[in-house]
Amino acid sequence: MSALPGTTGRRRIYLMRHGHVDYLHPRVAATGDTKSVPLTRLGRDQAKAAGAALAHVVFDVAISSGYPRTHDTLDHVLAANEHAHPPHEHDTDLVELHTGRMQGAKSRRELAALMAFQFDSAAQPEARMFEGGEVFTEALARAERGILRLLARPSWSTALVVAHEFINRIILSWMTGNGLGAVQTFEQDLACIDVLDFDLVPAASGEGTEVARRIIKAVNLTPYNYVKHGMNLTALEFIFERYEERPDEEG
Repeated sequence: MSALPGTTGRRRIYLMRHGHVDYLHPRVAATGDTKSVPLTRLGRDQAKAAGAALAHVVFDVAISSGYPRTHDTLDHVLAANEHAHPPHEHDTDLVELHTGRMQGAKSRRELAALMAFQFDSAAQPEARMFEGGEVFTEALARAERGILRLLARPSWSTALVVAHEFINRIILSWMTGNGLGAVQTFEQDLACIDVLDFDLVPAASGEGTEVARRIIKAVNLTPYNYVKHGMNLTALEFIFERYEERPDEEG
């Protein structure tokens, strides 16, 4: 089994959120399709900053959720890398938590607050992100499935995974061993980097490996602003602010 240098069974996942997108983009307004929303120029710059920070890291595996915003963020990161690139893969278990009908918000700030408060009850049975949204426990199950499937693969030690704010927060809460009980405490700024280590040991069944320890090495690193000076809004508040992009900036 491949492992990080100096260890016997440790693997690392660099888990990222995609860069900035504009959910008020005319393309989204016309189609109602938030899945295909593109990165803005700001989002591309954020992804490139992450790429510069990770340029020296040798990635054996590179996975995105497959949505354009995660696919393109991953491509920008790999474009800055000094080493040979692994194939770009997609894992639909890592797509964003599906939200339901959002009612009662009179402004974008209120909408961001309503979404944030949904996480407070995420651990309750059948809790979901608004009426008709995905049940949190089901999102946790697929996110865990995606991470464990990656860990079960042979011959790699370092992976890059680009996903989304909500699903990343669910993964981080799972990393603590508290299921969904800690999901509301984690922030995932745009194009942030989390560093997650896993100690693997031979499975008790004698076939394959199992996770003996989950270690959070770093959370919510933002290479474009490491100390977050001036980043006073939550990620949700910031992304629902009106974003003005010139026609020549469209991605």
